[in-house]
Amino acid sequence: MGSDATADFTGIRPRLVGIAFRVLGGAADAEDVVQDVWLRWQGTDRARVRDHTAFLVTTTTRAALNVATSAYVRREVAVGDRMPEPRRPLDDPAADAERAEAVAAAVLRLLERLSPPERAVYVLREAFDYPFRVVAGTLGVSEPNARQLARRARVRLAGPRRTPVDPHEHSRLLRVFLDAARSGEVARLERVLVETVRRQQAA
Repeated sequence: MGSDATADFTGIRPRLVGIAFRVLGGAADAEDVVQDVWLRWQGTDRARVRDHTAFLVTTTTRAALNVATSAYVRREVAVGDRMPEPRRPLDDPAADAERAEAVAAAVLRLLERLSPPERAVYVLREAFDYPFRVVAGTLGVSEPNARQLARRARVRLAGPRRTPVDPHEHSRLLRVFLDAARSGEVARLERVLVETVRRQQAA
């Protein structure tokens, strides 16, 4: 790996650890995720990466969501005496479908447990590392209100399911979330989240 690629990763590493920590809530788990991302970065054709920051941020976000969802499933689903399978490296093509299922489960949890404003704040802040001032401006709320919504979202995500989920709404949010995670272009996801908040406010 060239020195530029190493410098690119090293320069953003604290931010990646912070993203993984906010999703997972544990320093050791966050470090594991970032180490996995580092291994993937070593094997990436960086000539095809237009924005290394967006690539590393979205890769870390997806990896942390995968770990968080897998941990949740292990807690919620009885598996008898069977130990969970070791986590596959991020660059294993066979794991793509498994990761997609994990993200689908994570998005379902957001829809089941969070109100539209809580969901919008959580996704933009925790998954895409938006500063609270930008989250607040995007949603048209004050920054203290955005912080309060984020705290409430974290509490409710740990609680029981609250509302049934429309399969079409789940499919739509999952699709735009994955598109944003893959491309680093979050504008469409922003529009969907804001539209849902405004629809609730008008109801």
